[in-house]
Parts: sequence; C-alpha cells; structure tokens
Amino acid sequence: MENHPFVQHYKFVKVLEDDKTVAKQTIPAPAQFFQQMIVPSNIEKTRVFYPTNQELIDDIALAYRKVINELNNAGCRNIQFDDCTWGVCVAQGSVKRYGKDADLNTIMEQLLLVNNLAIEGKPEDLSINTHVCRGNYHSTFFSSGAYDSVAEFLFTRENVDAYYLEYDDERSGNFEPLKFVLGDKKVVLGLITSKSPVLEDKELVIRKIHEAANFIPLDRIYLSPQCGFASCEIGNKLTEGEQWKKLALVKEIAEEVWGK
Repeated sequence: MENHPFVQHYKFVKVLEDDKTVAKQTIPAPAQFFQQMIVPSNIEKTRVFYPTNQELIDDIALAYRKVINELNNAGCRNIQFDDCTWGVCVAQGSVKRYGKDADLNTIMEQLLLVNNLAIEGKPEDLSINTHVCRGNYHSTFFSSGAYDSVAEFLFTRENVDAYYLEYDDERSGNFEPLKFVLGDKKVVLGLITSKSPVLEDKELVIRKIHEAANFIPLDRIYLSPQCGFASCEIGNKLTEGEQWKKLALVKEIAEEVWGK
C-alpha cells in the first residue's frame, strides 16, 4: 500500500501544528480490518484469496507497516488505531459474531497478533496508541461489558504506547483491569462523554481519576472525552458550543489534577 490518502489527510492537519501541539493521525486498527474479513458474511470471499487466517494476518500487517512508514516519513509522530474489536469481545455472547464454531480466545489471539505485527519495527520516536471503541453513531453505542475479559490480551500484550478507554458510564465496568497495563504504557480515561451535552460533575470525575490511580500510577493516567464528537457524518447530539465546553472541562480538570 503506497500513496495512501491518509497521508494527505495528515499533511493537511500538520500545517496547523504549533510548539504546543502535535498532529495525530487516526486509522482503523489492523484488527478492525481483519475482523471484517472473517465474519460469516465475508469469510467465503476471503477464502478465495486467503486459505488461512495467518496468511490474511500477514498481508494486513505488511500493508499497515507500509502506511505507518509513509506517515512517519511525512512527519507523523502520533498514530492512533481506532479499534472496535475489543469492544465487541467484552460483550456477552460476542463470539457468535464470528460463527457458531468460533472460539473467542483464538479470535482474540489473532486480533492481538495482527495489531502487534503491524506495529513491529516502528521508529522509536513514533507513538502508536489505540482507542478501544464501543460505538459512537449519533450518540448511540453497540456494546457493553467490563474490560476484565480482554485485559490480559489487550493491556498486557498489545505493544501500543497508550490506551484510550471509554469510561463514561457503568457499561465499561470498574478500573481494576488497569492493573494489567504494564511497563510505562499510559491510559487515557474517557470519563467525559461525547454522546451528551450534559457537563459532568468536575469533582466526581476527579474522584474517578484517583480511583483509577489505585491500579495504575497517576503519572501514567490522562483524561479525554470518551470518543469523538463526530464518528460519522451526522455527528453526535451536541452543538459545536457544547463540544467546546466539554473540552474546556477536560482542560480544567487536567490542570487541577496534574498541574499546568
């Protein structure tokens, strides 16, 4: 894969950088691509070209490494994998999505493998992070479930630099799975919902941050909205002004918890 249009997208945003900002390029996770190719509605066509999942994984990872390298050559130092696959895996009965004979642990091993192979050999000064998405179409969601069932796969073994995790309501469970985020990897807590214009209680958000710090050091925790404000063309049910208020709240809380 060469001359990917995302590279031009990145260059468009990069010119807006200043000494306090870094342009980030978000791309669908390799696992997201892989998942779509192996669901029952697509697997028959996939098998025409890829007799085994391993062959498919290898080619997806190779294509991603080429695009990642091209983005890096364009000056990109921050890439985010948008990954809905783990959000699917935490949901009860999620294995049915892959067919009646599918084994969820095998699927998760393959999701992990394709992501890690795509990351393999990345430049040291390039950060690759991942957002575990649970759906964000016009202020709706598609999955519920705590991170416990995927924590040892995702948090311990995926070779990303940071995790952007949705924690804006009870659907995501508690913070205990964060104990599996090892090394110096970071966690960005999505405690500010992007689905509703209602502003969160600042003190409650601060308490939740310190609660999370029982499982991962505070200096490895960050704060953000739970997802984007417009994951689709129609966007979420917030005005532009309400979106800016959400971002202002994130900034205010971050300065109070971590300092300027």
